[in-house]
Amino acid sequence: MHAALVCAALPLFLGALLCDWAYARSHQVQWTNFASWLVAGGLILVCLALLWGAVDVLRSSATRNRRGLIYLLLLLASFAGGVVNALVHARDGWAAMPTGLVLSALVLVLAATAGLLGLADLCRRTTT
Repeated sequence: MHAALVCAALPLFLGALLCDWAYARSHQVQWTNFASWLVAGGLILVCLALLWGAVDVLRSSATRNRRGLIYLLLLLASFAGGVVNALVHARDGWAAMPTGLVLSALVLVLAATAGLLGLADLCRRTTT
């Protein structure tokens, strides 16, 4: 279930990246407000996935523990990056660029990597 939560956060982080890109092109401050809300929604889902994934790793066997720890580290990195991204988006519109755009792209890549790793582990579990 935690992999599904991470994958559900991906459209929110992608939307934040697209809003940042739209702001960089149009300079309409409302785009940074949209991005801020999308980052906050993505953070909620990643936080839930992080908690659920931590419980799953603690309950897992020793052979799956290494993949689970890598998955948790990716989730933790995407959560930490998302928190920093949210703080950057809380600043003035001009002050949020270009750092907000770069952080949105970084958080999207980290969350997508964690989601793919989580889904791969889920597929591996169902086939064995």
